[in-house]
Amino acid sequence: MLADLKLRKIYDGLLFLGESARNPPKIASHHHIELEMNLIVQGTVTYVVNERRFTYRPRTLLWLFPKQEHQIVDRSDDAKFFVAVFKPSLIARCCRTNAYRGLRRPNNERDGVLNVLLEPASFDLIRKTMDSLMRGSLDPDVLNQEGGFGVESKFSFEHGDPEGLNAGLHHLLLLCWRSMRSGQVLGDGEALHPVVQRALNVLSEPECDHNLGELARICGASPAHLSRTFRRQIGIPLNRYRNSVRLSRFMEQYRKSGQKNLSEAVYASGFGSYAQFYKVFTQAYGCGPRACLARFRSPIQ
Repeated sequence: MLADLKLRKIYDGLLFLGESARNPPKIASHHHIELEMNLIVQGTVTYVVNERRFTYRPRTLLWLFPKQEHQIVDRSDDAKFFVAVFKPSLIARCCRTNAYRGLRRPNNERDGVLNVLLEPASFDLIRKTMDSLMRGSLDPDVLNQEGGFGVESKFSFEHGDPEGLNAGLHHLLLLCWRSMRSGQVLGDGEALHPVVQRALNVLSEPECDHNLGELARICGASPAHLSRTFRRQIGIPLNRYRNSVRLSRFMEQYRKSGQKNLSEAVYASGFGSYAQFYKVFTQAYGCGPRACLARFRSPIQ
């Protein structure tokens, strides 16, 4: 799926810090015309890229090229990770020499994810650079709720100092690419079983509301085999993943203009009851929905 990051002309890209504690949304497998770079700061983050699973730990720097379909499928409860994207126009301006030609390509040269486990000094320098560029950013709760760019909403990225951010993104892009010359390249990940990949695709569909038996039938497996294989390969129970998708869908439904009340958003997102939703929401955010949604400045009717 080609995603529109809705970056305004005054920005050469965007940057935000994703935090599991703020529960950024589950975004369906996607790609975008912008080059993306992630830096894992804390905890672990699990991706599916080109039907392979990759789990990365702190100090990992990774690149997701414009034609690479990618999706975050799990994060540890304490995970923090920077997400930076760079417009093609920025790359064309600042990556003209052979030293940076790799940044101009539309896809990784080999299957998998281009990554490196940074040396501690390089990690500290890049993290401090990113921290400095975050000054003037929007509220972290808002950025996480919107996935940085606005998932199925009218939100678009903003920063208090566009020119300063653009200059910083230029520097950050080249700094991170140079850092690839040192450090340890991590493994190629695990190829997903077809039934697991099919389950991820089906669960990403907007209207998906299948129970385990129905999902297993669509994927061509027994419920037990699907559940067991999904947990072994993705690292979390299928039911937990499905609830996290429902929670993301709830946030999308709740923000839609014309949504009458909280309960409508709950049932439209696939939860079987308000009690089930309340339990999942509280586990994810650490507080009830009314108190938490007030932080996002989205008044409940």
